[in-house]
Amino acid sequence: MPLLLVLGAIVAYPLGYSLWLSLRDYEILQSTDVSFVGLEQYTQLFSDRDYLAAMRNTFVFVAVAVSLELVIGLALALTLRRQRFVRNLTRSLLLTPMFVTPIAVGLMFRFLLDDQLGVIPQLLDKVGVSIPFFNTQLALFSLALIDVWQWTPFMLLLLLAGLESLPEQPFEAARVDGASAWMTFTRVTLPLLRPIIVVAVLIRSLDALKVFEYVFAITQGGPGTATETIQFHVYRTGFQFYRLSEAAAMAWTLMIVVMAIIVVLFWQFTKGQE
Repeated sequence: MPLLLVLGAIVAYPLGYSLWLSLRDYEILQSTDVSFVGLEQYTQLFSDRDYLAAMRNTFVFVAVAVSLELVIGLALALTLRRQRFVRNLTRSLLLTPMFVTPIAVGLMFRFLLDDQLGVIPQLLDKVGVSIPFFNTQLALFSLALIDVWQWTPFMLLLLLAGLESLPEQPFEAARVDGASAWMTFTRVTLPLLRPIIVVAVLIRSLDALKVFEYVFAITQGGPGTATETIQFHVYRTGFQFYRLSEAAAMAWTLMIVVMAIIVVLFWQFTKGQE
């Protein structure tokens, strides 16, 4: 009962209140004039270009960041698995970025990649390369690369733990049968590692869908709305424009999308187990 009371106070009540807000026309500046509108806030989102653009930016960010983190994390995990010397030191150094606060990472890269004062653009300029990291075309990709820098270690940690827990018998059988390294990787390692990969991708995708700190610290959604993700768009709608009902509807829509992703990935996971 105490646990249920705590969960109800911390989880159920805020969720219920946000759902109540999403079904009404509530603004902070007009808090006395609250009317029930049902699903009107939700239906209006499908014609809201800014909301749809924010959703598109969010899914592009998640696809780019999580894909790169999976590929790089798996490559590093396969490399570290064969490492014989200074293993603990190497792993400690590689895991360091994910322990830094995301807002601090955002501020750090904001100055590192600044076109005027940034160290990285100045170094690239010396070799004749000019990359506008935060222009309309590259800003979202730059934020994804920052996420890759910070959260690839998390993917590495899960995949390395999965690799080291795999049974040796299938690999010994593959060596006896004369399987090449590539065939062993594709026919033995990846199928055995599939449950870990699904869990790792699920956790990172859910976390990347909530990206806010990088956008807030570096671009503020700009240039224009090129990097405005759904979390930042909800923040602006609710706390800058004071349209709390509309922001609550956006948040619930995102939660429904996230739940759908969870169901699909877990279905794939259980299908793989069968």
